[in-house]
Amino acid sequence: MMHVTILPTTNGAPAGKLAEAELCFADGSLSGLKLVGFSIWEGRNGRGRNVTFPARQYAVHGERRSFALLRGIERSATGEPLRERILQAYAEREDETLPASAS
Repeated sequence: MMHVTILPTTNGAPAGKLAEAELCFADGSLSGLKLVGFSIWEGRNGRGRNVTFPARQYAVHGERRSFALLRGIERSATGEPLRERILQAYAEREDETLPASAS
């Protein structure tokens, strides 16, 4: 069992950053732990939303690179189902905070 916690950005966040997300585990050997480092971004030119996964940056010959901290066990595995779940949790949170429209 896992749930997604959405933490909306505050003033001073980079342009386009909408929120951060945490995966909170409530069952099994990860119970009581959370995985942090997910960010939700507004797409460029209003083209949807994107989720970045936790990564560690490092430099090689002055060039910045990223090392993904969450990867599939098999090469064919992708993070798309998790990305969709995080975006769904963000949309639900967004719906909760929007004022009801007057009809």
